[in-house]
Amino acid sequence: MHTLRVDATAPLLALCFKLTSTPNGQLVFVRVYQGTLKPGQAVYNPRTRRRERITRLVRLRAAQQEAIPQATAGDICAVLGLREAITGDTLSADLDLFLERPTFPEPVVSLAIEPCTNEDQERMGIALQRLIAEDPTLRCHTEPSTGQTLLSGMGELHLEIIRDRMARDFHVETTAGKPQIAFKETIARSAQAEGEFKRQNGGTGQYGHVVVIVEPNSGRGNEIINETVGGSIPKQFIRPTIQGIEDAIKDGVLGHGSVTDVRCRIIDGSFHEIDSTEVAFRTAGRMAFKNALRLAEPLLLEPIMSVEVSTPSDHQGEILADLSRRRGEIQEVAADGQACTVKAQVPLQTLFGYARDIRSLSKGRASYVMTPSHYAILPIQALAGSA
Repeated sequence: MHTLRVDATAPLLALCFKLTSTPNGQLVFVRVYQGTLKPGQAVYNPRTRRRERITRLVRLRAAQQEAIPQATAGDICAVLGLREAITGDTLSADLDLFLERPTFPEPVVSLAIEPCTNEDQERMGIALQRLIAEDPTLRCHTEPSTGQTLLSGMGELHLEIIRDRMARDFHVETTAGKPQIAFKETIARSAQAEGEFKRQNGGTGQYGHVVVIVEPNSGRGNEIINETVGGSIPKQFIRPTIQGIEDAIKDGVLGHGSVTDVRCRIIDGSFHEIDSTEVAFRTAGRMAFKNALRLAEPLLLEPIMSVEVSTPSDHQGEILADLSRRRGEIQEVAADGQACTVKAQVPLQTLFGYARDIRSLSKGRASYVMTPSHYAILPIQALAGSA
């Protein structure tokens, strides 16, 4: 174990905790935990296993950048010259060590976006790449079935700000579809199922057979455990089987989101000495997991937000009634003279347009803060409203 020393002569260890784009290049905010950082110094990134040279060190004072000759243990500064660094990277002299990375919540809302003109397509890609590097809670991917670019973030306002920045900072105007909730799936009980992939087209075929048990794993995420014995699935096919299960976890079976809080035990299977391949076992693992999910009473989970509303006491009744209408669970109501604070847990899908609605309810005098809290089972009666 490496012990950090608050010593300017010790080997360098620093953490990149924020990125931002500037006209002069990428600005990386760094905290030095050990050693000394200087302009012109080559630093090692254990994630990329490559070295990069620092061109400038600056201390920020509002919008002003003040060049500094060095930063030592305990200092926070910004660095120019690092092109491959991302949030959470460790910088060192030559140590293959990682400082603890910041943790960020998973996105809860997705939005389909496209550029207003074909000429903006490439610029939109560059803009998204830079914004995602700056903001670890922002994700982007292309939906294979539709070819749409889906932008995912922490809420409706978050994605609106990202689109505004794309227009203001990168001169890329976009159009957007209706925001979509990032639901997840889990299961209510244990179940066992098998997946068998068999294909014969003359000559060498494809064969893989996998048996799994899925169990609820509440609050502990997903686990995949190999419990096969006696070589029922040869060692070289275990990894492809796990990869097939991981593929199925991303899709689920209800068509609304990925799977969470499920333990999957691979307990048995069979193989063919000639026809079995990695592709066959990857497909069989995927089939087995999905078949087991269907038997385990799959449930849909929706994101729940912690909402704190500050309002004049005159409008407390309207605010409480509106939160209840949105399936909100009131946690606390605190009055302080003419002001009132309401804390509640509210499903995200009922909060679209809340900024507009709360202004109407309070005549523009109330404000609110919303942060992700947890996932909870989506009531059947609310499923129609999520479509």
